[in-house]
Amino acid sequence: MKNFLIPTTLKDDTISAVKWAINQAKKSDCEIVLMMIAETPDSFSSSNFLREMRTGLTKSQEEVLATCRYMIDHTQNCKIKIHNQYGISSPVFRGIIEHFSVKLIILSNSYKQETKRIHHYLIQLAGNQKCPILHLGNEQFREDFNKALYIENSNANMHVKDVQQFLNDNFSYEIVSQASKTEDLENMTPLSEAISKYEIDLLVETRKGEKIKFKKTKKQNINEKLGLPILSLYEELV
Repeated sequence: MKNFLIPTTLKDDTISAVKWAINQAKKSDCEIVLMMIAETPDSFSSSNFLREMRTGLTKSQEEVLATCRYMIDHTQNCKIKIHNQYGISSPVFRGIIEHFSVKLIILSNSYKQETKRIHHYLIQLAGNQKCPILHLGNEQFREDFNKALYIENSNANMHVKDVQQFLNDNFSYEIVSQASKTEDLENMTPLSEAISKYEIDLLVETRKGEKIKFKKTKKQNINEKLGLPILSLYEELV
């Protein structure tokens, strides 16, 4: 069974995230968990605590959720679950992944643009988990994603063959080109040329755990710069 975790605030691109999960599941059974997170209410009164926890959905959020449920209802092998989480920590997040047997975390563009601190915290926590992460791109959902560009981290002891073997075992992507990772996001010409030449539709990178930091200015990454989805693999898994 392939289970997917999608942190969400129920923006429109949540629908694309669910479509990605359905496509990744193929014909195998899966459960798609939509996780909505909020700060724990700061209250000494239990009744006030419960009142503050009752947060309704806006009309647009209800429409997105209804669309997601409709898609799942018309997909025989998939189920959907809504998980409301109040407060988060590394052990709690790890427990959620283990409890739902999550095989892939899917992060949408809108979720990464959220301004609340708790959403930024969850994204950083996700990066320190061993579970693969799929960062969605700017394009609309497509079902025929299969050509990948491997972005090699200079300080990683990873061989492209090991990464490809992991993709063979867990996904349906083929690495057709590779390039060295660069911190200079102003010069994307080499990557753009490779993407155009080989008709790349997915980027693949490996990552290590990092110390969580909160910065005033958000740093743009390759995923956002090129607009393509990127599959991030924890190095110990590969």
